[in-house]
Amino acid sequence: MAFTGTENYIASRELQLAVNAAITLEKPLLIKGEPGTGKTLLAEELAASLGTELFQWHIKSTTKAQQGLYEYDAVSRLRDSQLGDDKVQDIGNYIIKGKLWQAFEADKRPVLLIDEIDKADIEFPNDLLQELDKMEFFVYETRQTVKAVQRPIVIITSNNEKELPDAFLRRCFFHYIQFPDADEMRRIVDVHFPNLKQTLLEQALESFFELRDVPGLKKKPSTSELIDWLKLLVAEDIPPEALQNKDGKKSIPPLYGALLKNEQDIHLFEKLAFMARR
Repeated sequence: MAFTGTENYIASRELQLAVNAAITLEKPLLIKGEPGTGKTLLAEELAASLGTELFQWHIKSTTKAQQGLYEYDAVSRLRDSQLGDDKVQDIGNYIIKGKLWQAFEADKRPVLLIDEIDKADIEFPNDLLQELDKMEFFVYETRQTVKAVQRPIVIITSNNEKELPDAFLRRCFFHYIQFPDADEMRRIVDVHFPNLKQTLLEQALESFFELRDVPGLKKKPSTSELIDWLKLLVAEDIPPEALQNKDGKKSIPPLYGALLKNEQDIHLFEKLAFMARR
């Protein structure tokens, strides 16, 4: 079944093609794009559209590739042996299955999300090459080979914090999520706010894209931040007129804390707005 997006997720034509190509080729889909453009949500909605299970492995700076396969809890085994527990005879009682192992055991082809892979050590992607390519790994403690019952659909996200190794990139199908244009953004907003007044929507989008176009911003507001901002505008009953630039002059938007995330960008916008008023 081809992925075309869902009621809750607006996927561009290019993204649909990328997802379906990766599924056909049985290769991991590497997704890059600005934070807040729906990379993680893609895996959740893909699993929902296929009616299958989603295994999520969220990567941190301290995450090791081995943790995705399994971990051996030697400390618990030592403690149980000191207490005379009979289960110490079976080392398998102390093997903790990782997300890859869990996905490999699924009877129906699951979706496996490896989220923000660029947060980990530079060697992390290379340490998973064999497992993602062969869809199997060896458990040394129990002398067993774990093979995937069904080859998972693997979604890997990256925020471009560091370059990924060439050997890893060769094994992936790559797609960069372009930031939505105004028309696509309207469709995304409509999913979250189907009854939003058009005057408020148009003025909010105009202010949002003007803010993104300000040169020198350290962090441009993302799609998720626009959704948060609109939620606040509706909750506070902010009229569309409050978002308009007075006399064609720039002004900082109300509830800007949902859009601008650091003092440098706030000071920059305030300075530009002050200069425009002079």
